[in-house]
Amino acid sequence: MALELTDVNFDAEVLKSDKPVLVDFWAEWCGPCRMVGPIVEELAKEYSGQAVVGKVNVDENQSVAAQFGIRNIPTLLIFKNGQVVDKQVGVAPKNVLESKLKAHL
Repeated sequence: MALELTDVNFDAEVLKSDKPVLVDFWAEWCGPCRMVGPIVEELAKEYSGQAVVGKVNVDENQSVAAQFGIRNIPTLLIFKNGQVVDKQVGVAPKNVLESKLKAHL
């Protein structure tokens, strides 16, 4: 299951992670986010141990969303060594997200 990321735990779970991290910025009311959500959950299961996969609810965690300039959702960022190394704005099929994640394993 994807890790619930918040303003409080984001630094420890994402920026200080020794593994690549895929972060899904989403909100309850966002239709496209509901399309990406199941894909993110699948990736969390399939890459458990190799990468961290988490979700940030932008309505509840506005500091983190602002810190990374999230203007549209869903936005998925891939972090490695505390830096953003890839980005996907909007809905993308699983194979696209998977190839972006694999590139940083």
